[in-house]
Amino acid sequence: TVNVRLVDGHSRCAGRVEVLHRGQWGTVCDVAWDLVDAAVVCRELDCGEPVDVWGNAHFGQGSGPVWMHFVRCVGSESTLKDCGTSGWDKSFCDHAKDAGVICS
Repeated sequence: TVNVRLVDGHSRCAGRVEVLHRGQWGTVCDVAWDLVDAAVVCRELDCGEPVDVWGNAHFGQGSGPVWMHFVRCVGSESTLKDCGTSGWDKSFCDHAKDAGVICS
């Protein structure tokens, strides 16, 4: 079961990053969001390699919780939820800083 999706992009392989946690979809804060983190998302979705990463709600603001902050993937993870994060549902980010990605 895939616990990540890309929303409001031009294809299923581009958009705002949303992650399923505790049965609810939420977003990812763009602080420290980079190509290494994006590569894990693209791989999890069978979307090739990351072409670009975006912050500041480039693909629009999500709703629900901002689930992940300071995501720290090393690049070998099979899912975004396997990556380190400074905590789930920490509220110092708002949806104006929702992270996005474009995969190849």
